[in-house]
Amino acid sequence: MKAQTEGAAREGARPERTGRLPAPAFRSGLQQLLAFGSLIGLVIFFSLASSNFFQFSNIVGILLSTAVIGVLALGSTFVIISGGIDLSVGTVMTLCSVMAGVFITFWGLPIPLGVVAGILTGALCGFVSGFAVARMKIPPFIATLAMMMIAKGLALVISGAKPVYFTHTPVFSKISLGSVTGSLIPGFEIPNAVLIFFLMAILGGILLSRTILGRYTFAIGSNEEATRLSGVNVRAWKMAIYTVTGMFTGVAGILMASRLNSAQPALGMGYELEAIAAVVIGGTSLSGGKGTIVGTVIGALIMSVLTNGLRILSVPQEWQTVVIGFVILLAVYLDILRRRNA
Repeated sequence: MKAQTEGAAREGARPERTGRLPAPAFRSGLQQLLAFGSLIGLVIFFSLASSNFFQFSNIVGILLSTAVIGVLALGSTFVIISGGIDLSVGTVMTLCSVMAGVFITFWGLPIPLGVVAGILTGALCGFVSGFAVARMKIPPFIATLAMMMIAKGLALVISGAKPVYFTHTPVFSKISLGSVTGSLIPGFEIPNAVLIFFLMAILGGILLSRTILGRYTFAIGSNEEATRLSGVNVRAWKMAIYTVTGMFTGVAGILMASRLNSAQPALGMGYELEAIAAVVIGGTSLSGGKGTIVGTVIGALIMSVLTNGLRILSVPQEWQTVVIGFVILLAVYLDILRRRNA
């Protein structure tokens, strides 16, 4: 009798091969498809509404405006998939810009060293946030809120509350505004910031889907306790996840400083909300365990296309904010519906 019961249990647990995708994978692919369809729909709508929208210069401008927020969103994807949140990416980005400016302008170090210093500053801030969350057991919202205030204050103190200009190193601006494609193909000038954004997306995709870091990121976000009981050092991997997010934030800080040719210590507040919005619009679940880099790229592009299109149609700034707020609300509601159906 016992053998028959065990055999029946094994039969019941055996998945039926129907040739169809599992429900979670199907829903994830469907949401990405819907996000991509929304992006195409916005492009078509604004192209028909204004002849100035679908022009090469404007498309390049949209991609350039996507670069900084996009890189921030790529880093935030890791934390959100793991079931956490990082509210400090905006001000940490500013601190990274200031540190790069201090190393290059004040200390006279070579530009590559200044760039590395800026990225390592972001990694250090991410590690501190991860330590507070994983070791000190502080809720991610509170820990990263504290880091947001710390980074903002340090940026103002280190810079003396004044912008740091890269006037003596004009080459620094070429990191974002230069064009490798323009030198290879005359007339086809894509800013380097756009290329860096897509390269970081490829790197993020590899880390998330092809490495143990990515597997544990999904595992922690899906069921942290089960992951811990399976022998995984959840604390160490959480710190690693926040550190990776900090490194992406450092890259965004370099792109921002290079684009402005200065480090503005008063910038940064609000960028974290746009980054999180791009991640959520791209289909990443705020409850953790689900998300893709491709979806985040699509979400960042949707934000930029929507902002640019409304500006071209001469929609007032305050109404642009209202529309984007409704889009974020809709994206979160769709995430709730998806989790409820799952």
